[in-house]
Amino acid sequence: MISDAITLLITVIIPLFELLGIATAVHAIVNVRTSQGSIAWAVSLVTFPWVALPLYWVFGRRRFSGYIEVLRQGRLEHEKQTNEVMCQLQKTHVSEKKIRPGVFKVFENLAGFPFTNGNDIKLLIDGPATFQSMFQSINMAKEYILLQYFIVHDDELGRELKSRLIARSGEGIRIYFLYDEIGCHKLPGRYIQDLKDAGIEISGFRTTRGRGNRFQINFRNHRKITIIDGKTAFVGGHNIGDEYMGRDPKYGRWRDTHIRIEGPAVRNIQLSFVGDWYWANRTTFTLNWNTPPQLSNGSDVLVLPTGPADHMENCSLMFVHAIHSARKRIWLASPYFIPSEATIKALQTASLRDIEIRIMLPMNPDHRTVYMAGFSYLAQLDIPGITFYRYVPGFLHQKVFLIDDMLAAVGTANMDNRSFRLNFEITALISDKKFVKQVEEMLETDFSQCRIAKADEYLKRGFLFRFGVKLARLLSPIL
Repeated sequence: MISDAITLLITVIIPLFELLGIATAVHAIVNVRTSQGSIAWAVSLVTFPWVALPLYWVFGRRRFSGYIEVLRQGRLEHEKQTNEVMCQLQKTHVSEKKIRPGVFKVFENLAGFPFTNGNDIKLLIDGPATFQSMFQSINMAKEYILLQYFIVHDDELGRELKSRLIARSGEGIRIYFLYDEIGCHKLPGRYIQDLKDAGIEISGFRTTRGRGNRFQINFRNHRKITIIDGKTAFVGGHNIGDEYMGRDPKYGRWRDTHIRIEGPAVRNIQLSFVGDWYWANRTTFTLNWNTPPQLSNGSDVLVLPTGPADHMENCSLMFVHAIHSARKRIWLASPYFIPSEATIKALQTASLRDIEIRIMLPMNPDHRTVYMAGFSYLAQLDIPGITFYRYVPGFLHQKVFLIDDMLAAVGTANMDNRSFRLNFEITALISDKKFVKQVEEMLETDFSQCRIAKADEYLKRGFLFRFGVKLARLLSPIL
């Protein structure tokens, strides 16, 4: 019996894995985006197919299959909404005469939509301010509420949100709730069922939906959105959980940033939600697309959704173009720092142009592997003009950047490979001197609570830590 099993293994299973490894290596050479990645996967698949095959089909994919095709299948309704939004946005399109020529155009081409004026933007610093404003808006909803979150916890904050949504649904408000299954893997089924029982439409993003997408689990929908009646929207770094309110003793203060938007830019956020909902459920619903300017001298805003279904790496290009656009300063805050090669070169070039570059990172990690990988990039950018800061009082989770006195950005995208290539993200780009000044003051306060990080700090640590940094960097394509 044992000899038969050994014979079967030698004559059938091992050759089969070798053939599958070779075939998959060909697939990797054709489809993996970088030459380095193609070589690494091809060699691994041919040499160690029994290990590399399952890893490749989970982590090797760089394109989210089927998303655009599904939207095209429902294109009559989707195009109708898109065209309606575009017509409305053109009425509030910002003239490039107001800013440096060409700077906004790149962002607009990435988004497929223009900057619009007349938006009212409120900067929300940390969880208490964010959720107080959000819950007030939920209580004021007259028609519908749209929510989309990467993480939802069944804790004090999560249960407060649930109770408010159930109450509003009982008052006849339509509610659509989209969540990421991986991010919400700890969310009890009872939580979801309670919302369904209250008449709320709630769904996972369903990354693996569709034939051939069964292994498409390395992608995440990382967007964090709340929309009220198509008139008010919230975007930023906060998920739904007590840690975002600073209640987790492990992290202490949770430093995060959100914004509330009222005005034409809300349409872009709503269109992003509609596309994600259609992917997950193949259904559409009636929404309000009439969002006029709120202020005659309001903020110029572009909302830029990015993700692995994009034809190009739009998230990475957004950062690269922002860095190249700077003339005086680039201030960046991100919890994770695993930049693309293009981003590294953009920062190096900016330093050679005597641009002031400040990059704020956490002092203490929430994901240790990602944290350790970042040390090697600090060493690579140890050049004059670039200063790294470590935020001391708690955990830094905000995703914010500031370019000169011209542009501020608040959204969900981190400076890492996952946001650049694997996650669905959304970022609001705001050009308004008053708002930019508010972001400047906020970041100045944050920098004052940081210590300057030296690029060679990890070299002074023990051998195991240094080895861990190098090993973590090897994993950076999937972090």
